[in-house]
Amino acid sequence: MKKTVLITGASSGIGLELSKIFAAEGYDLALVARNEAKLNQLAAELSEKYDSKVTVLAKDLSQPASPAEIFSTLDACDIKIDILVNNAGFGTYGRFANLDLGRELEMIQVDVVSLTHQTHLFLPGMLERGFGRILNLGSTGSFAPAPLMSAYAACKAFVLSFSEALSEELKGTNVRVTALCPGVTWTGFQQTANVNRMRLVHSPGGMSSEQVARLGYHALMRGQAIVVPGLFNQLLPVAVRFFPRSLVRWASLRMMQQEGG
Repeated sequence: MKKTVLITGASSGIGLELSKIFAAEGYDLALVARNEAKLNQLAAELSEKYDSKVTVLAKDLSQPASPAEIFSTLDACDIKIDILVNNAGFGTYGRFANLDLGRELEMIQVDVVSLTHQTHLFLPGMLERGFGRILNLGSTGSFAPAPLMSAYAACKAFVLSFSEALSEELKGTNVRVTALCPGVTWTGFQQTANVNRMRLVHSPGGMSSEQVARLGYHALMRGQAIVVPGLFNQLLPVAVRFFPRSLVRWASLRMMQQEGG
């Protein structure tokens, strides 16, 4: 019997590429995003090309009830989730005091609360069945504060810490948790967060969604706790350990500023 993977944020970017990879590897899919039309189009393509069974769930994870609704819908259809990919997320840019509070709280709901909620809902079933994989989307921002994207980086720091802790808790089981922490990735994220002119976006560590997704997939299958795609991006966690925090904060602000700013 085929295993089933649940992927949030599946209609674009890394989530879209992961959907293609898992379908090509023989998995059935449950795909979550707000855009139902895009999900239906993707489902039709993957079903035809790979003979995967694809379940579409058009849900907005900024709504607190969405994770439980997703779980209930799948449970009612007797669909067991063997692999959970918590990919959905977005960022905001600017001085925190000037940002819209409602948007900040929506970001925290999607990037932290929904991720935690879904993990708690699906993890017990994985443990009961004796197999499971969970891929959580962090960022190179998980490793250092990011002035001008302060709450976003804090969310990603939570994702990394949460994933690492779960990875250790689950040793001795056949359930593995991986934090995928990419640097700049060419998705719609830059436009959503309004960061196209940020210095960091033009750093040499940029990668395509397909590259990041493939590296994340293989790390998940190996049961690797943390994966940072790209040699340039891997330098950040190392540098943060050795430089004074005051220097880390200063350098981070410089990278986060707009070009010419």
